[in-house]
Amino acid sequence: MPVDDEHYAINRAWWDERAPAHASSPDYAVQELIADPTRLSDVVRFDLPRLGDINGQRGIHLQCHIGTDTISLHRLGATMTGLDFSSESIAIARRIASDARADVTFVQTDVYSAPSAVGGVFDFVYTGVGALCWLPDIRRWGGTVADLLRPGGRLFLREYHPMTWAVDDGRTDALVLGYPYFEQPEPVDFDGPGTYVETAMDFTHNQTRDWTHGLGEIVTAVLEAGLELTMLVEHDSAPNEALPGRMRREGDGEWRLTEHGERLPLSYTLQAIKR
Repeated sequence: MPVDDEHYAINRAWWDERAPAHASSPDYAVQELIADPTRLSDVVRFDLPRLGDINGQRGIHLQCHIGTDTISLHRLGATMTGLDFSSESIAIARRIASDARADVTFVQTDVYSAPSAVGGVFDFVYTGVGALCWLPDIRRWGGTVADLLRPGGRLFLREYHPMTWAVDDGRTDALVLGYPYFEQPEPVDFDGPGTYVETAMDFTHNQTRDWTHGLGEIVTAVLEAGLELTMLVEHDSAPNEALPGRMRREGDGEWRLTEHGERLPLSYTLQAIKR
């Protein structure tokens, strides 16, 4: 994914413009994170039972955006590096970490360039929700993860389920598939205002280029990279309203379908070890 790639430039402009809106949105709760040194992001807190003890470990968070999850992992005792391709996201992440007095390193580069950009290997690679759809090649991602891990290190991934991405989010009358499930050579083009959090800001960069990756393709990419799958848990919830008008937010901060929640997995957690 070279920096002059058309898709890369379009997506980076989208994220650069929205990073300030995300940082000021109540959905990211940045000021609460800064004010309370014990606070964790909702995404990290959700997976605490599966994440386990990371105290004293060296971790890298790929596609970290404004760093709220990265800081949360640091608060659990890990030495963290956050990586993102958006210069504005990284700048904001550094400011938030400074205000929160969190000793976290942030690096601006694309995922595929991570091994050369950060140097060395890590005890764990962490990737949060809404990341993989911005990557065109899931097998290359798997190889990148393996390159970043020491022997015995692990990948920890929480993501939207590929079936969620495949559902037509413009329909509220039925669960209808409107987008590819399997990875395609060309991305799906979107052009629309707004973003996924509450904000009053208006935007000018409204195009995005997304890629879907089936669950089997993701698992295969992990296995082909030499990692051993140790956990795969599908969830009936997601941290954002992925299907507008069809979901409700519940007490744990997660969003679930208002009807027939048993019919669609919304997210999943995957772990794998580099043997």
